[in-house]
Amino acid sequence: MEEDGFTQDKAIIKRIRNKYRSLSGLMDERMRRQWAASEADDLGWGGVTVVALATGLARNTIMGGARELESRRAHPRAEVSSRIREEGGGRKPLTENDPGLLAALEALVDPVTRGHPESPLRWTCKSTGTLAAELKRQQHPVSDRTVAALLKAAGYSLQANRKTREGSSHEDRNAQFEYINQRVMAFQKRGEPVVSIDTKKKELVGEFKNGGQEWQPQGQPTEVKVHDFPEPKMGKAIPYGVYDLASNEGWVSVGIDHDTAQFATASVRRWWQEMGAGRFPQANQLMLTADGGGSNGSRNRLWKVALQTLANDLGLCLEICHFPPGTSKWNKIEHRLFSFITKNWRGRPLTSYQVIVNLIAHTTTKAGLIVRAAIDTNHYETGIVVSDEEMGRVNMTPAKFHGEWNYAIKPNT
Repeated sequence: MEEDGFTQDKAIIKRIRNKYRSLSGLMDERMRRQWAASEADDLGWGGVTVVALATGLARNTIMGGARELESRRAHPRAEVSSRIREEGGGRKPLTENDPGLLAALEALVDPVTRGHPESPLRWTCKSTGTLAAELKRQQHPVSDRTVAALLKAAGYSLQANRKTREGSSHEDRNAQFEYINQRVMAFQKRGEPVVSIDTKKKELVGEFKNGGQEWQPQGQPTEVKVHDFPEPKMGKAIPYGVYDLASNEGWVSVGIDHDTAQFATASVRRWWQEMGAGRFPQANQLMLTADGGGSNGSRNRLWKVALQTLANDLGLCLEICHFPPGTSKWNKIEHRLFSFITKNWRGRPLTSYQVIVNLIAHTTTKAGLIVRAAIDTNHYETGIVVSDEEMGRVNMTPAKFHGEWNYAIKPNT
C-alpha cells in the first residue's frame, strides 16, 4: 500500500509540474502563487508540500497565495490592486542597504576628481572584477555584475582615449592660419606651385599585423607574426609625402634610413623632377607648407641649410610657411593624402618595401587623387651640427609677420 501511495504522489507531482511549465510563462508573479495555492487546496492535506516539490516555489509563497484567495472569497466585490507585490515588497537595492557603496565605487573609478588621489586602484586596470574585489575588501560585498549595473546607472560607460588636445594654443594661431591662406591664394593666382609636406608614421616592414580588415575567403585570414619585433634585415619604412594642393597629386618617397632634413628636401627634389617641373614649367617660386617640428621643423638649422641647396639645385625661390605649434593635423597632406594611403592598405601586411610602394602608388579617390611613389635607398647621416658660418650662407629673408615661421630662401647664384 505504501508503495502504491508513493507512486501516486509521483504521478501527481509530474502532472502539476507539466501543468506549471505550460502556464508559468503566461502568468505574472501574483497569478503564479495564487494558481499554486489553488492546486494545493484541491489536493487537501499535504498539498502545499506536493505543489512546492512540483513547481520549485517556496512554501511561504504558496501560503501567501492562499491568503490572497481567502481574502478574495471574503470580499468578492473588493477592487483588485494592479500591484503585483505589496507596497515595499521585494529586495531592497544594495545602495539603500549600503549607503556608502556608490561613493566608494566612484572613488575607485575616478579617484582624483572624487578627492581620493591615493586610491589603491589609481594605477590599476579598473575591470568590474577588480573593482568588486576591492569593494569587498572595504566591507562592501558586491559581485562584478552588480558593479557594472551600478556604474551604468551612475552614468559611466566603457570609453577609449580620444585625441582632442592639441597642446598649448599660441596667441597668433588664427592669424598664422590666415597668413598661410593669403600666401597660398596669392601663389595659386600667379600659377606658382604650392605643396604641403610631412613625414607619415613609420611602418614596420615584414609579416606584421596591419590594422583594419579586407575581404578574404571565410576562415582564411592572412597569417602574420604574433609579436611586432622589427626584423633587422627589413627595418622600417619612412614615407615622406609632397602633396600638390591645386592639382590633387602627391609624391611619396619611402626612405629606408633616417628621417632627416636632407631626406625631406631630397623628397621635395624628387617630386619636382618626377611631377612638379612638368606641371609648372614656368614656375619661378615654390611654396611649402609644413609642420613646426620634425625633420622640417621651423627651428631646425639643418633644414634651412638643406633648403638652400634645394633652391640652388632647382633655381627656384622657396617660400616656407610653418603651422603654429600643436596644429599639425591641420596640414592638408594629413587628410588629403596620408589618410587615403592608410585606408588603401588597411588589413594588409606590409611585407616589403616594394609592397609599400605599390600600395601607395595605387591609392586613389573619387575626387581623382593621383599618387606616385618610389624607394629612397640613400643613407642620411644623423647628428649633423650646423655652424653659424653655414647658417650665414643661407640666403634667407624672414617675413615681417612671425619670421621664425614664415621665410623665403632664394638661390645663391
